[in-house]
Amino acid sequence: MSEGAFADHSRYVVCFLGLQLNPLSLPDLNRLVEFGVRTRRKWIIANHNLHSVFLFHRYAPMREFYNRADWTTIDGMSLIGLGRLYGYPLERRQRVTFADWTPSLIEMAAREDWRVFYIGSREGVAEEGAARLRRLYPTLKMQVHSGYFDARAGSAENEAVVEQVNAFKPDVLFVGMGMPRQELWIHQNIERLETHVVLPCGASIDYIAGVVSTPPRWAGRIGLEWAFRFLSEPRRLFGRYLLEPWYVLSLVLMDSFRKLRRSIF
Repeated sequence: MSEGAFADHSRYVVCFLGLQLNPLSLPDLNRLVEFGVRTRRKWIIANHNLHSVFLFHRYAPMREFYNRADWTTIDGMSLIGLGRLYGYPLERRQRVTFADWTPSLIEMAAREDWRVFYIGSREGVAEEGAARLRRLYPTLKMQVHSGYFDARAGSAENEAVVEQVNAFKPDVLFVGMGMPRQELWIHQNIERLETHVVLPCGASIDYIAGVVSTPPRWAGRIGLEWAFRFLSEPRRLFGRYLLEPWYVLSLVLMDSFRKLRRSIF
């Protein structure tokens, strides 16, 4: 995509099930972040998968977050398939996960001398992830903070985290506190954060720190990454992977029924 497209993201938006998505490949996303940092934008680059679609339709604060986001990428082959069902020529390369994206983005941050801040993970895990990244990229400027703090607006711990971010003035802020906590934290604090590109990133640093097993990348390419995650954490992910998709399927069926009625009547 050209810089003109980055300046006006409405040039490439697909819409279905109430969602607005920007289908970008990994190289597109790297160029997007580079453009955002260079032009000093304050951008939220969000992402959607089946779990977030479920939360989007069931939880008003999540809809508010996605309405505030500047870009929303696709993190799930199921959404690529649904987009094709709705007539959009989506490609497999336009599904990007942080397991795939984080290494190249961090490499670019080190090369471009960006400042990176990460909020998330258990105490010690973020530090281990950052230490591993610094060994790979010695010039990387990165600070971290555990995701286990009182994130309520106005709490002393939350204020301390915001102050720490603002003192560092990162070019890129990763927030990996799990969905929907990370999205709600960003939405509550975005106006006060002195940063540019903000990324809700899930377990991206947990993968790098080695505390969560990264599913085989071939599984992600064919849409089976969820199965490996489910096998590793069946109790936590049972509802997300085996129940929530039925709700999303009901949305598709209701949408199809409404279109059928309009065509008949």
